[in-house]
Amino acid sequence: MASHRRSAATGPGLDRNTRVTALTAAAAAAAAALTGTPALAAPTAPQDPASTARAQVDRLFEEAEQATERFNEAGERAAKLREEVRRIQDAVARGQDHINTMRGVLGAFAGAQYRSGGLDPAVALMLSEDPDAYLDKAAALSRLTGRQAQALAELHEERRRLSQQRHEAAGKLAELEGLRSDVARHKRSVTAKLAAARRLLSAMPSEERAAFERASRSGGRTEGLPEPSSPGPSSGRAAAAVMAARAAVGRPYIWGSTGPSGFDCSGLMVWSYRQAGVSLPRTSQAQRFAGRQVPLSEARPGDLVTYRSDASHVGMYVGNGQVVHAPYPGARVRYDPVGMMPVSSVTRP
Repeated sequence: MASHRRSAATGPGLDRNTRVTALTAAAAAAAAALTGTPALAAPTAPQDPASTARAQVDRLFEEAEQATERFNEAGERAAKLREEVRRIQDAVARGQDHINTMRGVLGAFAGAQYRSGGLDPAVALMLSEDPDAYLDKAAALSRLTGRQAQALAELHEERRRLSQQRHEAAGKLAELEGLRSDVARHKRSVTAKLAAARRLLSAMPSEERAAFERASRSGGRTEGLPEPSSPGPSSGRAAAAVMAARAAVGRPYIWGSTGPSGFDCSGLMVWSYRQAGVSLPRTSQAQRFAGRQVPLSEARPGDLVTYRSDASHVGMYVGNGQVVHAPYPGARVRYDPVGMMPVSSVTRP
């Protein structure tokens, strides 16, 4: 009977130990995913495994967000390069058409000269596939009339320009290929970190997981926000952007997205200001410099608040000491205190 009581008394303890072991193992697995090294055996008596797991998840979300901004930056640069390559290739095509037209004119001149008594070597010069060699020969050039010399010089210059444009296009295509690799690498980094964070969250007991959601960054506030206190937005455009950001509250965080169904942190700023007719850079790092920087004490609704020393997170100040932002994967756009994380800068677009 005593033995039965001892067994019953130790049952709950075993359940708790099981949860502790699961959390610790998940944390070790997450660390192994980040470092690429095998997980070590879990300590038998961790001081606070739930706290350790929460810290791990916060760190993974932060690193995933940093990788997301690098992904956004590489994607933005790749888009610009694609446009530059398209423009250069169009110029190359137009240049080749121009060369073909000039050669056709010179060919017609050559035919007329041949019919009148033979092909002048100077005309052969005009039609040569390699006129540069002829251009170095003053004796040959002296045989040209002024009009012929001008036509040949234009043909030579057009060919030189075309060669330069083709070289430029080749260089940008090589750079674009490298950026595609960067985009893919950053995408793998984001997905790996998010998968590790999800494993840790899944290993938490439901009450601890709910506590993490409430405590993450801001206490998990999602309630409505009172009307902004004075002063109001710095401009009509800022006011329109604030209205758009408020309208996005409740939509999910989707990394790499600029809406409208979901956003990452910088994507929300891009979308909100786009509704006000303002174009912002794609990344939070670039958004930090997308206007005039002001002290946090002078922040007004519509100002962009970037966080951490690397400006890897951004929210929009909406007044009353609050920002609207897309917090992290798995969360929804919400209101949070402006001081939820270390502020890097406040920028007024």
